Amino acid sequence: MAGGAIVSTSNKQYGGKMTSFVLLACIMASSGGLIFGYDIGISGGVTSMDSFLEKFFPSVYAKQQADSSTSQYCKFDSELLTLFTSSLYVAALIASFVASSVTRVSGRKWSMLIGGVTFLVGSALNGAAVNVLMLILGRVLLGIGIGFANQSVPVYLSEMAPANLRGTLNIGFQFMITIGIFGANLINYGTASIKGGWGWRVSLGLAAVPAIIMSVGAFILPDTPNSLIERGYGEEARQMLQKIRGTDDVQEEYEDLVAASEEAKTIKSPWANILQSKYRPQLTMAILIPFFQQLTGINVIMFYAPVLFKTIGFGGEASLASAVITGIVNVFATCVSIATVDRLGRRALFLQGGAQMFISQIVVGTLIALKFGVSGEAVELSKGYASFIVLFICVYVAAFAWSWGPLGWLVPSEIFPLEIRSAGQSITVSVNMFFTFVIAQVFLLALCHLKFGLFYFFAGWVVIMTAFIYFFLPETKNVPIEEIILVWKRHWFWGKFIADEDIHVGNHMHKDTSA
Repeated sequence: MAGGAIVSTSNKQYGGKMTSFVLLACIMASSGGLIFGYDIGISGGVTSMDSFLEKFFPSVYAKQQADSSTSQYCKFDSELLTLFTSSLYVAALIASFVASSVTRVSGRKWSMLIGGVTFLVGSALNGAAVNVLMLILGRVLLGIGIGFANQSVPVYLSEMAPANLRGTLNIGFQFMITIGIFGANLINYGTASIKGGWGWRVSLGLAAVPAIIMSVGAFILPDTPNSLIERGYGEEARQMLQKIRGTDDVQEEYEDLVAASEEAKTIKSPWANILQSKYRPQLTMAILIPFFQQLTGINVIMFYAPVLFKTIGFGGEASLASAVITGIVNVFATCVSIATVDRLGRRALFLQGGAQMFISQIVVGTLIALKFGVSGEAVELSKGYASFIVLFICVYVAAFAWSWGPLGWLVPSEIFPLEIRSAGQSITVSVNMFFTFVIAQVFLLALCHLKFGLFYFFAGWVVIMTAFIYFFLPETKNVPIEEIILVWKRHWFWGKFIADEDIHVGNHMHKDTSA
C-alpha cells in the first residue's frame, strides 16, 4: 500500500468552529512556548550582568572593565561564555529525536509533561549554581525540556485545531515564546539593579514559573484524536473529536483519521520512509525553513539585544530597557500574525516580512558602520542616533514576528502526513537547534571579525529565503491537515515527486490552495 497523505477529509472541517474546549487546550499547550521564550530572553540579559560575569566568567568581566580601547565589536568574545549559552541547543537537538518516539508511542501530552518537568529541574540547578559546571548542567536539562516541548507542542496544536483556524491556534506557540522573551526582559531589568549582585539567581531561578505552568497544563490536557487513534484508542478518539469539534456529526472526519492511521501502521520506520521521493517536498521544508529562520539573524538580535545595545554605546540599564522595547514589539507583531494568517495566508506574510527585514537590516548595518567604522573604536552615540538604530531594530523584529517567527513553526508542523509527522517535526526542531547552536557559537566571533558586515550577511540570506518561499512554498491555509498532499501534487515543481498512486484523498480541494 503506497503511503501518501491519506484519504479525504470532509469539507465540513473547513468550517470548523472554535469550541471553548479547543481554545483552552490550545492555550495550555502553547504555554510550552513560554519556557523557550523565557530562556532566550533571560540568557542574553544575564550574560550582560556584571555580577554574573564576575562570578563565572572573570576574563570576560575584566576585558569589559578595561578601557574603551577594546574594540566595541569584540567585547564579549569568550568560548566559555558561548559554551554556557550554546550547551542548551545541543541538548535540545538530541532530545528532540528521543521526543519523536515518545510523542508517537505514548502521545503528545506526555512529551510535553517530560519537557516541563526537566526544564523545572534545570531552572533549579541554574538558580542555585555555585560554579560553571552546575550552570552548564542546568542548561543541558533546560535544553532537554525545550527539545521535548518544541517537538510535541506544534504537532499537538496543528492536530487539535479545525482546518480554518489551524494557523491562528498554532501561532499561539510563537505568541507564548514572545511573552516568555518579554517577561524575561522585564525580570532582567528588575533584577539587574538588586544590590548584593545576586539578581542573576532570581532571573535564572524564575524559569521554574513557566516550567510549572507547562507541566500542570500538560498533565491536565487531553491527547489529540490523531494520537489516540494512532495508539489504538478508537472510541476515546471519537469522543474527543466530538468534544473538540462541538458536534456529534464527526463520522467522516473520524473515518479519515482512522484511514490515515491505518496507512501510518504500514510504515515500520518513519525515519527511513521520510527519505522516499514522495516526501521530498515536506523533507525539504522541514530542513530549509528552520535553517532559514535562524539565518534571518533574529536570535542574534533577541539573544544578544542587551549586549548589542551595550556595544552600540547604551549603558547597562539602558541596554536592558531597549531589550524590553524590542520585546513589546515582538509580542504585538505576533498578534498581527495571529489575526491574519488564516485570512491572508502563509505566503503573503512570508514575502512581506522578508522585504521589511531586508530593508531594516541594511539600514541598521549602515548606521552602525557610519559610527564605529571598521576599527570598532568606542564612540559616544547621540540619543537621537541611538534611537534611530533602535527604531530600525524594532521594524526588523516586527517583520520577523509576523512572518518567519510563527510560520517557521507553523508550516513544518502542518505539512506532514500522519505516518511521518513525529519524525518530520523532530527534524524541524533539530535543524532549528543545530543552527541556533552554530550561530550562537559563531556570532560573537563573527561580530568581532565581520563587524557591521554581519547585518549585511543576514540581509543577503533574507533575499535568498524570500525567493525560495516565492517559488517553492505553496499556500496551505484552510486545507485539512490530512489533505495537504493535494497542494504539493498541484505545485509546478513538487508535483513531479508525487505519483498519482501516492494520493489517497478526494479532489474536493478548497479554492484557495494554489501556489
